[in-house]
Formats: sequence, structure tokens, C-alpha cells
Amino acid sequence: MAQVPELPKTNELGFFEIRFESIGGLGAHLAGQMLAEAGVLRLGLNGAHFSSYGSEKKGSPVKSFVRFCAPTQAVRTNSPIERPHVLVIFHERLIKDRSVLSGLYPDSTIIVNSTLSPDEMKQRLGIKSGTVGTVDALSIAVEEKTRVNTAMLGAIARALTFLDPQALRDTIRATFEHRYPHLVEANLRTFDRGYNELQLKTFAGEGEELPYVRPRPQFGYLNAPIGGIIVNPGNSIWKDLSASRSGFLPAYDRSKCIDCGQCDLVCPDMCFVWEKSTDKRGRPAMALVGIDYQYCKGCLKCVEACPVEGALTAIRETEGYAETHGVSHRWNREATTARQAV
Repeated sequence: MAQVPELPKTNELGFFEIRFESIGGLGAHLAGQMLAEAGVLRLGLNGAHFSSYGSEKKGSPVKSFVRFCAPTQAVRTNSPIERPHVLVIFHERLIKDRSVLSGLYPDSTIIVNSTLSPDEMKQRLGIKSGTVGTVDALSIAVEEKTRVNTAMLGAIARALTFLDPQALRDTIRATFEHRYPHLVEANLRTFDRGYNELQLKTFAGEGEELPYVRPRPQFGYLNAPIGGIIVNPGNSIWKDLSASRSGFLPAYDRSKCIDCGQCDLVCPDMCFVWEKSTDKRGRPAMALVGIDYQYCKGCLKCVEACPVEGALTAIRETEGYAETHGVSHRWNREATTARQAV
């Protein structure tokens, strides 16, 4: 084994800590596992990895944690990482929830799956200092027919110079060749492209530490509603599901639609907006007027079910597309108006 690398910095407990913010389906858990394996088994560091997630399904929040320390130090903690030296954001829209940035140091490194430049991302993040890296991991994954996780690993290897890229490449090969040997070379190409295509910039200045706010239950025995009434039921009417999309959404062309309703039959969320109209003979009928992207998580089942070519197509989501091309449900418009009036 080569000489054990020296960690660039550590916290008061002697750990260099990395936190992944992601959603289910992007491979953040596996990425954390491979990163920890490369550092511990191939580079000689001590370390640990674990993830935190709810229901195991595409689109649900995922956090993954990796700790490294000197080989002479024992790892005696498995608590979530609250103060990351490196924050890796697998999905750009997660930034809308400012809690993903909590606990940052003034000089933390932030790597985001995004088409923006580091300067543009710094403005989006609202930070004053630190190192910001951006890589279009989604485009790389689409072109290589892989997932974004190995592209993000490449970007991490580029940003963290104490990591040997070859150790990560060897770990990727060992991880995939047993069960998915046909995916080895594609994932290695994805890793290399993430490494080479990362844009990285350090911003000096009077930065500030962002405090970490631990999530707490909304209700307890002192403030729970009488009778256990659920005041905020588990539906998507009041929710914004845009952060659950893995980068794609359906585009709707009204001129080609025949109002068959096949899309609505397979849609797992209340995405399609219908209004009363008339058919070609003047008879009362329902017409599909558009998609309410607030509910859409990009599963694309509607695209598969649509019998008319071009009426629904899968496209790469770009900034502002959902806001400018979506159509809100009537109750969504009324609810929005009511919230704005309060």
C-alpha cells in the first residue's frame, strides 16, 4: 500500500467529514460507500460511512455521511455529520431547502450537480466564502448511460487532492464487475468525465459559519392537536415535489393531444389539469390543458403510456421550464392565493 495521505484539515475530534445531500435513485448511498472503501481499504485511512433515508423509493430524501481520520485514531462515533468540510449536493433543486447548507464552515467545499458556473452557484447558495464546484453530472450520466453518482465521485476526487483517483477507479471496478460487469467501463468513463469536467473556484472573504439546526418533530405532547387530528395530511397539494425529479420531466404539446386520458390513468400524482370543454361535434367533454409540475416527480410513466407521438415527450429539465410551461390546478391556484393573502 502507498503512503497514507495526510488529511488537509480535521475537526475537534480529528475527523475530516463529508456529507452528501441527495434523493433516492441518484446513487448517493453507493457513492458514499465507494468513497469510504477507497479511503480505508486502498489508501490506509481510518473511516466510516452510513446513510440516512426514509422509505426506499425514488425521489425521497437521502443523506450519506463519510468520515476519515488518521490510521492511528479509532472511529468511535456514528452520528450524522452536522459540520461538513465537504458538502456534495446531487440534485440542484435541493438548494431550495436551505437546511441542506446548515453546518458549513466558512472554508467548506461545496460540489453541486449543476450546469451553472461556480460564480453563479455561489450567488444561488448565498454564501460569502469557501470553495464551490459545479459539474453537469446528469448530462454525463445520460450520455454514458449510467447514474450521476460516479460522475460526482470523479468531481470529489478532483476537489480533494488527498484522494488518489486511481484508488476510486479501482473501487468502482471492484464494485460493479461482480454483479454488473457490463457497466464497469461506462462508470469508469463517467468517473473520468466528472473528474475532468468539474469547475472549481475558491472565494476568499469574510465568511460565516452556518449553524446546524437539528430537525425536530412538529408536534409533541404539549402541542399535539386534540384527538390526534392530522392538520397537514400526507398529500401533495401543499407540497413542492420538484426536488424529487431526477432531472427529467414530460413536455406537453396540446396541438397533438387527443384527450384520451391514458397519461392521467398511469400518473401516480395529481399532475394533469383538465377543464370542461366540447369535442369536435360540440358535445360536452373534458380537455387536457396542461401539467401541474408542482406534483410531477419525473417518473415519465405518462410518456410511455401516451399513444400519440409527440404529445408527451421526455426532456431534460432546465431552470425555469416548469414555472413557465406548467398549468396549475384550480384548487392549487386558490390555495396559493389564500396563502399570499395571509
